[in-house]
Amino acid sequence: MIETERLLLRPHIAGDFADYKAMSQDPEVMRYIGREPSADDEAWLRFLAHFGRWDVCGYGLFAIIEKETARYVGDAGFSDFRRGLGPEFDPFHEAAWMFSTAGQGKGYAIEAMTAAQKWLEGKFSPQKTVCIISPDNGPSIKLAGKLGYQETGTSRYKDSDVLMFERINR
Repeated sequence: MIETERLLLRPHIAGDFADYKAMSQDPEVMRYIGREPSADDEAWLRFLAHFGRWDVCGYGLFAIIEKETARYVGDAGFSDFRRGLGPEFDPFHEAAWMFSTAGQGKGYAIEAMTAAQKWLEGKFSPQKTVCIISPDNGPSIKLAGKLGYQETGTSRYKDSDVLMFERINR
């Protein structure tokens, strides 16, 4: 578990599913993720993938818990999504974040991802990390810049255009 000023970052637990499902079914949250809101079974499979990534890779997305309310407000961290985007992307830890509407606009994403980056660097010392973002997702593009990511080009992923970013760790 990682603690920041306002958040707890921890692996998901079964009790997070209802909030995760609600977040993944919110059209406003899913607008830039590159897919429609999840059906119940899709939300369940994606939720279960969190557990498997931690077990197989030793890292994954953290559940983000608001300390003041103990409310689940999103996911953030690093994963191996096996996207098939090429040798300059696929072998590297991929940063990802998704926040419920209740968790947006509060600076939680930068707080959570800064803590997750520090954790990843301490555990794995990666030479670089990567991420993809919808060209229409201005807030996430801005966040990536604050985290030290530089745009490296564009690609297509699941019939959507995406911007590709990398962060070189020194």
